[in-house]
Amino acid sequence: MAAELTSTKLNAESHLLLDQPLLRLPHELARRNFKSVQRIVEREKEYILPALKEAANASLSGTQGPEETLASLDTMISRMQGLKRKMESLQEEEKKIQMQSRKRIQHLEDLYKIPSLADVKYDEWSRVRLNRLLVDHMLRSGFSESAKELARDKGIEDLVDLNVFVQCQRIAESLRRGETKEALQWCGENKVALKKSQYNLEFELRLQQYIEMVRTGQRGKFLEAMQHAKKYLSPHAETQSQEIQRAAGLLAFPRDTNAEPYKSMYSPDRWNYLSDLFIRTHHELLSLPSRPLLHIALSAGLSALKTPSCHSAYASSSSNSLSATTSVCPICSTELNELARSVPYAHHTKSYVESDPIVLPNGRIYGRERLLEMSKKVGCVGEGKVKDPTTGEVFDESEMKKVYIS
Repeated sequence: MAAELTSTKLNAESHLLLDQPLLRLPHELARRNFKSVQRIVEREKEYILPALKEAANASLSGTQGPEETLASLDTMISRMQGLKRKMESLQEEEKKIQMQSRKRIQHLEDLYKIPSLADVKYDEWSRVRLNRLLVDHMLRSGFSESAKELARDKGIEDLVDLNVFVQCQRIAESLRRGETKEALQWCGENKVALKKSQYNLEFELRLQQYIEMVRTGQRGKFLEAMQHAKKYLSPHAETQSQEIQRAAGLLAFPRDTNAEPYKSMYSPDRWNYLSDLFIRTHHELLSLPSRPLLHIALSAGLSALKTPSCHSAYASSSSNSLSATTSVCPICSTELNELARSVPYAHHTKSYVESDPIVLPNGRIYGRERLLEMSKKVGCVGEGKVKDPTTGEVFDESEMKKVYIS
């Protein structure tokens, strides 16, 4: 009884290892929102205070008439009204983030109120998490509308990151179409955070702009490209010297060259590379996992079940008409077999080997008594014969060899 209770007791801490991004992303969004507020206030302060001081001094000294003073005040009032509108918008955004965080915390707190894995409430909580993982997978795969419909149908809009992934996919798609405007705008909005990034997204985007100028082959564009390189590429000379040298060498090669690395630089495949680089950078800045959470959850579960026999030649009995058994192993299924190849084998501390193991001529091992009993039940083999339940091969009993575990 004690062992049964131990096996069904819910360990909330281990469950939440997969759900860290659930709270991490709202925290990152709140931090970015605060930085935006701080940046806007600082910018307006740098304008308003000197302008106010200048207008006051000019009015007191008589160098500025009443009409000019009123015009200056009107300009400052207009700026402050604009600041107010921006602040109200950012405040609404902060309220949404806080509400989202509150609902996510409540969702995770519900797990701590469930005592056992056998509790019906755990099934309900797990279904919500499964729906979250499915929405996350759909968003990363580009199926935004399907993800929105599923989130709306299940009432989990606040538990998934719809807007974040939709924006990410939109910019990634624009890069695949050969457009850098939206990606560069995003870089400008996150300029400070990008300085700490391990990726060099902005440099690569500016380099691509340079390549497109050189691709035209026009002399005027060459001059424009050199000015562009001086302004945007040269500041990265210490960290990207090799790329800058290649960019300079590109001027001497036409777009149909076969010489490397210039052929690769002209290649349209660079746009796909930039799109993937943007996605990696975006996820890094927002502390999002690089892989879908569904894949991470499946990998953990598959590793707990995986054994060497799961990837043997006879792993899936569904593809073998001679097999006497039906495999229910998830790893042996055609859907998950490839995904499980890269995960480690399960660590078993208890042996379940038969007490009387024998090996057949095909190298497969079974318990002697169970194999003989199964062969009799099949009824399609003769006296003194045994049938391999997995491969369907028939052998003489004399061909069975006893094996010993070492």
